Amino acid sequence: MNILLNIGIVLATFFFMEFMAWFTHKFVMHGFLWYLHRDHHQGKEGWFEKNDSFFLIFAVPSAYCFMTGIMYNDFRLFIGIGIALYGLCYFLVHDIIIHQRFKIWRKWDNKYVLGIRRAHKIHHKYLGKEDGENFGMLIVPMRYFRQGYKEQA
Repeated sequence: MNILLNIGIVLATFFFMEFMAWFTHKFVMHGFLWYLHRDHHQGKEGWFEKNDSFFLIFAVPSAYCFMTGIMYNDFRLFIGIGIALYGLCYFLVHDIIIHQRFKIWRKWDNKYVLGIRRAHKIHHKYLGKEDGENFGMLIVPMRYFRQGYKEQA
Protein backbone atom coordinates (compact mmCIF):
# COMPACT_ATOMS: atom_id res chain seq x y z
CA MET A 1 0.00 0.00 0.00
CA ASN A 2 2.83 2.41 0.84
CA ILE A 3 4.42 1.75 -2.54
CA LEU A 4 1.23 2.79 -4.36
CA LEU A 5 0.88 5.88 -2.15
CA ASN A 6 4.50 6.85 -2.78
CA ILE A 7 4.13 6.36 -6.53
CA GLY A 8 0.94 8.47 -6.37
CA ILE A 9 2.83 11.26 -4.55
CA VAL A 10 5.57 11.20 -7.19
CA LEU A 11 3.05 11.33 -10.06
CA ALA A 12 0.89 14.01 -8.41
CA THR A 13 3.98 16.12 -7.76
CA PHE A 14 5.18 15.63 -11.35
CA PHE A 15 1.87 16.85 -12.80
CA PHE A 16 1.60 19.66 -10.24
CA MET A 17 5.04 20.81 -11.42
CA GLU A 18 3.65 21.29 -14.93
CA PHE A 19 1.18 23.74 -13.41
CA MET A 20 3.97 25.36 -11.36
CA ALA A 21 6.15 25.65 -14.47
CA TRP A 22 3.28 27.29 -16.39
CA PHE A 23 2.49 29.63 -13.48
CA THR A 24 6.13 30.55 -12.87
CA HIS A 25 6.81 31.03 -16.57
CA LYS A 26 3.77 33.27 -17.09
CA PHE A 27 3.81 35.33 -13.90
CA VAL A 28 7.38 35.23 -12.57
CA MET A 29 9.69 34.70 -15.56
CA HIS A 30 7.61 37.03 -17.73
CA GLY A 31 7.07 39.23 -14.68
CA PHE A 32 9.44 40.48 -11.99
CA LEU A 33 12.24 38.04 -12.92
CA TRP A 34 12.16 38.94 -16.62
CA TYR A 35 15.79 40.10 -16.34
CA LEU A 36 16.76 36.44 -15.80
CA HIS A 37 14.54 35.16 -18.61
CA ARG A 38 15.07 37.88 -21.24
CA ASP A 39 18.21 36.35 -22.76
CA HIS A 40 16.24 33.18 -23.49
CA HIS A 41 13.93 35.19 -25.79
CA GLN A 42 16.30 37.83 -27.10
CA GLY A 43 19.56 35.92 -27.49
CA LYS A 44 22.80 35.86 -25.56
CA GLU A 45 26.51 35.45 -25.96
CA GLY A 46 27.99 32.13 -24.98
CA TRP A 47 26.41 28.81 -24.20
CA PHE A 48 24.90 29.57 -20.79
CA GLU A 49 21.93 31.87 -20.27
CA LYS A 50 20.81 33.80 -17.22
CA ASN A 51 17.64 31.79 -17.75
CA ASP A 52 19.56 28.69 -16.65
CA SER A 53 19.40 30.03 -13.10
CA PHE A 54 15.80 28.83 -12.95
CA PHE A 55 17.12 25.26 -12.87
CA LEU A 56 18.85 26.14 -9.60
CA ILE A 57 15.77 27.93 -8.26
CA PHE A 58 13.61 24.85 -8.91
CA ALA A 59 16.31 22.53 -7.52
CA VAL A 60 16.08 24.13 -4.06
CA PRO A 61 12.63 22.76 -3.10
CA SER A 62 13.54 19.38 -4.60
CA ALA A 63 16.77 19.18 -2.61
CA TYR A 64 14.96 20.33 0.55
CA CYS A 65 12.32 17.63 0.11
CA PHE A 66 14.96 14.98 -0.60
CA MET A 67 16.96 15.88 2.51
CA THR A 68 14.04 16.23 4.92
CA GLY A 69 12.28 13.19 3.46
CA ILE A 70 15.35 11.06 4.06
CA MET A 71 16.00 12.59 7.50
CA TYR A 72 12.45 12.00 8.74
CA ASN A 73 11.66 9.00 6.52
CA ASP A 74 8.44 10.51 5.20
CA PHE A 75 6.50 11.59 2.10
CA ARG A 76 8.72 14.60 1.37
CA LEU A 77 11.25 12.28 -0.26
CA PHE A 78 8.67 11.36 -2.90
CA ILE A 79 7.74 15.00 -3.48
CA GLY A 80 11.44 15.68 -4.05
CA ILE A 81 11.61 12.76 -6.48
CA GLY A 82 8.56 14.12 -8.36
CA ILE A 83 10.10 17.60 -8.64
CA ALA A 84 13.44 16.13 -9.76
CA LEU A 85 11.79 13.91 -12.38
CA TYR A 86 9.87 16.90 -13.74
CA GLY A 87 13.10 18.91 -13.83
CA LEU A 88 14.82 16.12 -15.76
CA CYS A 89 11.89 15.88 -18.17
CA TYR A 90 11.83 19.67 -18.58
CA PHE A 91 15.55 19.67 -19.36
CA LEU A 92 15.22 16.87 -21.91
CA VAL A 93 12.20 18.43 -23.63
CA HIS A 94 13.08 22.11 -23.41
CA ASP A 95 16.83 22.19 -23.75
CA ILE A 96 17.56 19.11 -25.83
CA ILE A 97 14.47 18.42 -27.97
CA ILE A 98 13.11 21.94 -28.47
CA HIS A 99 16.13 24.26 -28.28
CA GLN A 100 18.69 21.59 -29.28
CA ARG A 101 21.39 22.91 -26.98
CA PHE A 102 22.98 19.51 -27.37
CA LYS A 103 23.20 18.16 -30.89
CA ILE A 104 21.31 14.95 -30.26
CA TRP A 105 17.70 13.90 -30.91
CA ARG A 106 17.27 16.47 -33.67
CA LYS A 107 14.85 14.68 -36.00
CA TRP A 108 11.43 13.78 -34.66
CA ASP A 109 8.29 12.69 -36.43
CA ASN A 110 6.28 12.07 -33.27
CA LYS A 111 2.99 14.05 -33.17
CA TYR A 112 3.40 14.95 -29.50
CA VAL A 113 6.96 16.23 -29.97
CA LEU A 114 5.99 18.18 -33.09
CA GLY A 115 3.08 19.72 -31.17
CA ILE A 116 5.12 20.89 -28.19
CA ARG A 117 7.89 22.17 -30.49
CA ARG A 118 5.36 24.18 -32.51
CA ALA A 119 3.73 25.61 -29.35
CA HIS A 120 7.12 26.63 -27.96
CA LYS A 121 8.11 28.20 -31.27
CA ILE A 122 4.94 30.31 -31.13
CA HIS A 123 5.86 31.27 -27.56
CA HIS A 124 9.25 32.51 -28.75
CA LYS A 125 7.84 34.69 -31.51
CA TYR A 126 7.27 37.23 -28.73
CA LEU A 127 10.55 38.92 -27.80
CA GLY A 128 9.19 40.98 -24.92
CA LYS A 129 7.76 39.96 -21.59
CA GLU A 130 4.21 40.97 -22.53
CA ASP A 131 1.77 39.40 -24.98
CA GLY A 132 3.15 35.87 -24.72
CA GLU A 133 1.25 32.62 -25.15
CA ASN A 134 1.85 28.91 -24.56
CA PHE A 135 3.60 29.11 -21.20
CA GLY A 136 3.22 25.38 -20.49
CA MET A 137 5.89 22.85 -21.41
CA LEU A 138 4.42 19.35 -21.56
CA ILE A 139 0.75 20.30 -21.88
CA VAL A 140 -0.09 22.70 -24.69
CA PRO A 141 -3.33 23.49 -26.55
CA MET A 142 -4.62 20.64 -28.75
CA ARG A 143 -4.40 22.71 -31.93
CA TYR A 144 -0.61 22.29 -31.93
CA PHE A 145 -0.93 18.51 -31.82
CA ARG A 146 -3.49 18.59 -34.65
CA GLN A 147 -1.08 20.69 -36.71
CA GLY A 148 1.66 18.15 -36.05
CA TYR A 149 -0.73 15.39 -37.12
CA LYS A 150 -1.54 17.24 -40.36
CA GLU A 151 2.17 17.67 -41.10
CA GLN A 152 2.67 13.92 -40.85
CA ALA A 153 -0.30 13.04 -43.08
